[in-house]
Amino acid sequence: MASASPAFELEVGDRVVRISNPDRVYFPKIGATKRDLAEYYLTVGDGIVRALRERPCMLHRYPTGVGGAKVHQKRLPNGAPPWIETVRVHFPRFNRTADELCVTELAHVIWAVQMSTVEFHPWNSRRADTEKPDEWRIDLDPMPECPFERVQRVAGVAHEVLDELGAVGWPKTSGGDGLHVYVRIRPDHGFGEVRRAALAFAREVERRAPADVTTTWWRRDRDPSKVFVDFNQNARDHTIASAYSVRGTPDARVSTPIRWDEVTDVDPRAFTIRTVPARFADLGDLHAGIDDAVFDLAPLLEWADRDEREGAETPPEPDLGG
Repeated sequence: MASASPAFELEVGDRVVRISNPDRVYFPKIGATKRDLAEYYLTVGDGIVRALRERPCMLHRYPTGVGGAKVHQKRLPNGAPPWIETVRVHFPRFNRTADELCVTELAHVIWAVQMSTVEFHPWNSRRADTEKPDEWRIDLDPMPECPFERVQRVAGVAHEVLDELGAVGWPKTSGGDGLHVYVRIRPDHGFGEVRRAALAFAREVERRAPADVTTTWWRRDRDPSKVFVDFNQNARDHTIASAYSVRGTPDARVSTPIRWDEVTDVDPRAFTIRTVPARFADLGDLHAGIDDAVFDLAPLLEWADRDEREGAETPPEPDLGG
């Protein structure tokens, strides 16, 4: 049996983070290791911290690499040093609480990597008031028979609607087959109202591109060739991979911010832990201005009221587990 590779230490700001088993292969397709993963997150430090800052964060951990079992970790893993920060969130269904990781500095991210975290899935609210989201998420989720070209086309329609609303959207690849767009919003509404607004937006995109888009709630009833505009990603405790989060794919793909003028030609497979560091060094964080472009949801809530007056139903919110 081969012996484990010796641990090494990374200096991250004023912290020192010990990385054990650094040569363990996490991403078999490209041979990337746990050390490579930690060093990737160092190269995009400003971006990943901006994406996660002050948010409850669920961790997707792969203790033996992405070919092995995945652990969905809401509660902070055991063994955290005293400088790790957390935020307590409540899950009403079972009346439970969890202290989740709350990133405020890059060392928190690297410590999570030491604990075998590959993916970071933050809430769309922050520690100051976890019940009031400040981020509206547009998830363009292709159904099984939907070509990526259709996702790109729908992203263009979403951009058009956002422009008409006066909202600034910040696109990124999902790290899978879809695209995400984030919009910073004022933390004035609860999850239910943000979800209603997101549904109203999704329905408007569907009206403009009915051949490409579905908002049908039940998966079994959706056209498998269309893009589902997944408004439910704005429900409480629903999370998606953050900007600059690596995904649990054999090629170490990254959920990567892009410019709107890149959408029509983008290939999500091109963004991995091998390629994103050079892109980040060249372009910086394309989401750097997101906190300066805050949108008021009032127009979308008016659309939601209109849709409901006209008989549109709002699907029930999911159970709030723990």
